[in-house]
Amino acid sequence: MINVIKQEIDMEESLRKRLEIICDFCNATPTFINGSIRRIDKTNLSYIEPHRIIINDMTFLAFNYSNEIYINNLSKKIKLAELENYIKSH
Repeated sequence: MINVIKQEIDMEESLRKRLEIICDFCNATPTFINGSIRRIDKTNLSYIEPHRIIINDMTFLAFNYSNEIYINNLSKKIKLAELENYIKSH
């Protein structure tokens, strides 16, 4: 039997503050969902689930200590500094 261990990761406080400031400039309210680490017991396999940020019905993914943010999935990314312009244009 496969046993998956899920451990929640808290979002880095400086990342949360930066996102809140960007959303204040865009007059948007963000919803934060913490990411997690999923490990398969008795193996060395693990997956880091990114933090999810929902802004104006758009989902963004972010990792702690990163200056990039992903849009909807991990295939499209932008710099965190460009997030304000992206939110305003969509």
